[in-house]
Amino acid sequence: MNFSFLTPVPDSVVAHNELLSTQALGRKLRIHSAQSGIPDLDGVQIAIIGVLENRNDINYIGEDFNLNEIRKSLYALFPGNWHTTIADLGDIHKGESIEDTYYAVKTAVALLIPKGIIPIILGGSQDLTYPIYRAYDALMPMVNIANVDSKFDLGDSTKPIKNNSFVGKIILDEPYNLFNYATIGYQTYFNSQEEIDLMDKLYFESYRLGSVSNDITLVEPALRDANIVSVDLGSVKGSEVGSRQQASPNGFDGKEICAISRYAGISNKVTTFGIFEYKPSSIDDLTSGLIAQMLWYFIEGVNYRVKDDDFSLDHNYQKFITLVDHQELIFYKSMKSGRWWIEIPFLEEINNKLKRHTLLPCTHQDYQNACNNNVPERWYKAFQKNCV
Repeated sequence: MNFSFLTPVPDSVVAHNELLSTQALGRKLRIHSAQSGIPDLDGVQIAIIGVLENRNDINYIGEDFNLNEIRKSLYALFPGNWHTTIADLGDIHKGESIEDTYYAVKTAVALLIPKGIIPIILGGSQDLTYPIYRAYDALMPMVNIANVDSKFDLGDSTKPIKNNSFVGKIILDEPYNLFNYATIGYQTYFNSQEEIDLMDKLYFESYRLGSVSNDITLVEPALRDANIVSVDLGSVKGSEVGSRQQASPNGFDGKEICAISRYAGISNKVTTFGIFEYKPSSIDDLTSGLIAQMLWYFIEGVNYRVKDDDFSLDHNYQKFITLVDHQELIFYKSMKSGRWWIEIPFLEEINNKLKRHTLLPCTHQDYQNACNNNVPERWYKAFQKNCV
């Protein structure tokens, strides 16, 4: 595979890694270094790529940045009882133009996923989610994105793409491959009523910060259903990160954002995970430490993936049928993991987008609600999108 656009992990970080305990995670990674070149990717399941592109940040004032502190924090952690092989492929530097950087990101993701490797993208501005999404054009017909963010990032799609408008581009640019978009942790006062209404009109999902903080398990089905999970560090509350990073006094705490990262890892569908909007500072160990722990939990989740969505054999699942307003709802519960799904019926007369989306992840609570004659919201939105 041609990864000529990747530059090695800086020598200073590699040297720092050599001083760590032999049990540390950094000593077990396959690292792209100036000395050794790009590592062999045979058997690798997770590949970390830094993208040093932040020119589409609406607050960009020409500053460069690096990911050295994140790498040092991550390398120094100790791995769990893991069986995955992880590579750090180094960085994609700013291209001549932003489009050049986008092309490199798209190419890297499109090369790795068919080899069964999950790219972890560490980035500057969150508009990098757009080239990640475009990498799926040749990989699958419909894509689900989960965005952990305080804002919807719909923006004005008629203007050039920015980190606060990339979702509008994803929705409106051809080919139209986006099936579901879920925003996790949005804060109402950061979003106009028009945007909130548009999310409803498009039957996309949105989870308010307060609801998720009350019950973090609410978002597990949305993450289980996502192909791409994109995390904006602005979703984390200011007290949890360094002073340059602080976006809002409210947001997820460290424990919650790590739980969300673990849910993303456990999902069998998630094939790209990205953390964006990092603003480094030489006196900020807090933010890099939090990102390192988020990555640790994502990798931990990947190690505990269970192939529990095979419903071809009867002994793999239990089936439950309930009636809501004359509508028969069919639920499945995996015997392996205890996780739940709900079936979305085919509409024969319609050009069906859901050829491969007939089963929708849900919660046990959704089943209980259906038993009490309440249609689960996720089912309703998926059903409506299927009718459009």
